[in-house]
Amino acid sequence: MESYDAIVIGGGHNGLTLAAYLQRAGMQTLLLERRHEWGSGLNTEEVTLPGFLHNLHAQYMEFIDYMPFYHDFGLEKLGAKMIYPVNQCGITFADGRPPIIVHTPDHLDLTYKSIAQYSKRDAEVFCELKRKTMEVDHLFCTLYWNPPVPPAEESLRSGDEITAALLKHLGLGKEILSKSVKVAVDETYETPELRMMLYRQSMEWGIPPEWEASGFGFIVSICWLIGIWKMCVGGTHTLSHAMESACRREGVAMRENSLVKRIIVKAGRAAGVELADGTKFEARKVVASNADLKQTLLELAGRENLSSQWTRRTENFRIGPDHCLGTTAFALKEAPDYKSAKWDEGINKTFYTIVGYETPDDVVNYIREATHGRIPARPGSGTWVNSLWDPTQAPPGKHAMTGWFFFPKASELTPAEWDEVRSTYNEKFRQLWQQYAPNMKRDNVLADALYTPLDIERKNLMREGCFSNGSIAPDQMGWMRPFPEASQYRTEIEGLYLCGPFTHPGGGVFAACGYNAFKSIAQDYDLPKLWEQTNRGY
Repeated sequence: MESYDAIVIGGGHNGLTLAAYLQRAGMQTLLLERRHEWGSGLNTEEVTLPGFLHNLHAQYMEFIDYMPFYHDFGLEKLGAKMIYPVNQCGITFADGRPPIIVHTPDHLDLTYKSIAQYSKRDAEVFCELKRKTMEVDHLFCTLYWNPPVPPAEESLRSGDEITAALLKHLGLGKEILSKSVKVAVDETYETPELRMMLYRQSMEWGIPPEWEASGFGFIVSICWLIGIWKMCVGGTHTLSHAMESACRREGVAMRENSLVKRIIVKAGRAAGVELADGTKFEARKVVASNADLKQTLLELAGRENLSSQWTRRTENFRIGPDHCLGTTAFALKEAPDYKSAKWDEGINKTFYTIVGYETPDDVVNYIREATHGRIPARPGSGTWVNSLWDPTQAPPGKHAMTGWFFFPKASELTPAEWDEVRSTYNEKFRQLWQQYAPNMKRDNVLADALYTPLDIERKNLMREGCFSNGSIAPDQMGWMRPFPEASQYRTEIEGLYLCGPFTHPGGGVFAACGYNAFKSIAQDYDLPKLWEQTNRGY
């Protein structure tokens, strides 16, 4: 039986992260992935026609400037190169009224000019909040790239301390935390067109606008993240390739097509793993899992090795949000030409463009339908035409569009019903899209495809197609994610650790769950504290 110091289950980006740091810290590490590809949600595929690249899951790289793995392992030199479009987020309208475009933080003058077409007051407030937020972005880093600290423990880096510092600097009262994003947006901004954009952005972060007590999402998704999105040259899978290359360079043993059947537990300790084909590997010190929480504890480790409390806590961990990702893909002869471009041509070259909504109620009703188990009648979408910046993502003179719908959970519809959605919803969207961009006629579309929550569940093993790998409601975040006893990435089984996005800080291309799990393992096994060898402070 092959033997390793550490075995990591699951080659998603958090598994890759943990494996690389463990190997660099001196642990001989084996990384196992059931598929033939690494990176899980970092998947870019030619789902329409050859030569047209579509990111089926992760799209924008808003955390790349902060991500320890990216910088510690020199991923740019390994092929993960980024583009930073100036026009970041836009919303366009069927009647051709002026678009609103949010630009990068160093172009706040352009953002001000765009919003001021509707309200100078809103333009001033938005730009001031963005400026203040970027002044303290290090606080978000301290919050996300460290294990969460329970409130009973006094610490300068506790979530409560950081949140209080953020609110103070932004000039916001703590009461905003108890509000929904919709209420926070409505109380902050008066312009319906801007409200529509910001409602939609909260959905991208996994927060329905009407969720109660989700005001921190207003600070994160609206004050901070809008405007700092980057894109991967060649598609997001190039980041996965670079992470894989970093692991191999460090000496990580990597095995694809290796489905783990069970975690071997002996005398209360994780002692290794067994694959579906019967192959066994010994873990001398650590087994860490990037697989789903319930799969890891209830199926792989086994209920028989868990206490009743841990079994109950795991069973009660909620999948969510109740809206899940659906990815649309179009191979186009030409890029969309929006009616609103007569006011600002920049909308035709905006990284992320929202289409399909005319009023704030359109956005609210859209997400209500999805969260209540219905396919939204009005197929609004957030769209990317990455080939506008990166010609490698489409054949010469052509364009690849990828967009996000939000749908009910996978189990809300039968497989046959999802087949029907897959075969009809794109055309319904195209007809709506054409009202905004008249050149989006049927003959401009070379091919299209739709990737549903059921497809995500089947391919990436994300239960229900849940892109956040567990509800990010306030009672499942921070030191309560996935539940208090497991919030430090340790389990009650000695040597078994968790590193998936069901841990703090959640889903998204942070590489934070794997990084934070490494910190806990390093503490337990007296490994070098690699994070202290940098000057970033986290």
